[in-house]
Amino acid sequence: MSRQVTLIGMGGGRGSVTREASDALRRADALLGAARLLDVLPDGCTTVRVAETSPGKIMRLLQESAWENPCVLYGGDTGFYSGARLLIPLLEADKIQYRVLPGVSSVQLLSARLGRPWQNWRLCSAHGADVDAVAAVSRGKAAFFLTGTQSPAALCGQLAAAGLGNLPVVVGENLGGVDERIVRTTARAAADSVFSPLSVLLADPAPVPYPQRAPGIPDADFLRGDVPMTKQEVRAAILAKLAVCPADTVWDVGAGTGAVSVELSRAARRVYAVECGAEACGLIRRNREKFGAWNLTLIPGHAPEVLQSLPAPDAVFIGGSGGALESVIETVLQKNASARLCISAVTLETLSDAVTACGLDAEVCQIAVSRTRKAGDFHLLTAQNPVFLITSKGGGVSDASKGGGV
Repeated sequence: MSRQVTLIGMGGGRGSVTREASDALRRADALLGAARLLDVLPDGCTTVRVAETSPGKIMRLLQESAWENPCVLYGGDTGFYSGARLLIPLLEADKIQYRVLPGVSSVQLLSARLGRPWQNWRLCSAHGADVDAVAAVSRGKAAFFLTGTQSPAALCGQLAAAGLGNLPVVVGENLGGVDERIVRTTARAAADSVFSPLSVLLADPAPVPYPQRAPGIPDADFLRGDVPMTKQEVRAAILAKLAVCPADTVWDVGAGTGAVSVELSRAARRVYAVECGAEACGLIRRNREKFGAWNLTLIPGHAPEVLQSLPAPDAVFIGGSGGALESVIETVLQKNASARLCISAVTLETLSDAVTACGLDAEVCQIAVSRTRKAGDFHLLTAQNPVFLITSKGGGVSDASKGGGV
């Protein structure tokens, strides 16, 4: 028996089904998919209809039937967070021939309704997954969310809790359906609203005040008061040493002005700035707002005590520990034994403590920077304080008996 299964993206329903898909639906000898899609078929589809969405169950139906031209229906587009990606490997493993006919995606429909291009939107799915809405909007680009596990209200609740209650958002309900609705509101208002389960969300942040660029924001751009600040060249080296990835959760312990935290927020998903000084905490809040670092969360208090409540880190920078360095590192590695560590030291005593605490796998880098200053018609080099960066890939903490000090 010659059989070919057709996977069809139904777009937003009857009005957005492509002509090629409509022809395939009319020729099919069985139609399988969600009940809501079976109710919006084009005219002329009179064949067997089976309400089923589980890839495994669909495969069993295909294997046990005599259908030669079955069609499996999916909402939106087959290539945009679609269940088609789960069925295709099963068809290939069973050597069943198939073809895919794309549909109009929800992101395209919302884009068209708003009269805006979507090519620069950040695309996220909360369908069957948890999404960090704050991290998604922290790059200063519009973020589009397929909702599901998290509703538009839940996602907007995250934004409002992070201080983005006034952020403009658009909710598209039942796009392509007869009861379609476009709601323009704010994150705070949307957090207290109820929307259809078939909804998408567009969060529209203002561009970040300082465009994305390589690490090393000029020192003068930060608000600093009398709080010590890690200098530009050292901050760039810290990010390189930590090798921060976009999905990472990062701690900045002893955050000071928040300069390193702000730099980390541009590279990581979430950053937790731990600081006990009142003036420094105020500066962190102000720098967070100035740089639009909404994925940066201030944790006031002393380490290691306040670290216990934080999510496990992928990478940690320790700029200050209040004399509790070994306990801080132990807490980090209890949370994640593979966490990447970078510790800064400006004294030999701190250097020795850090190397001892990190054990034999510690790597030490010393950074000495000189900057020019004008002297009449000439320029002189002025040395900055040398800084040691001690890095470890985790799992290397040792007690003092292992040695390793300088």
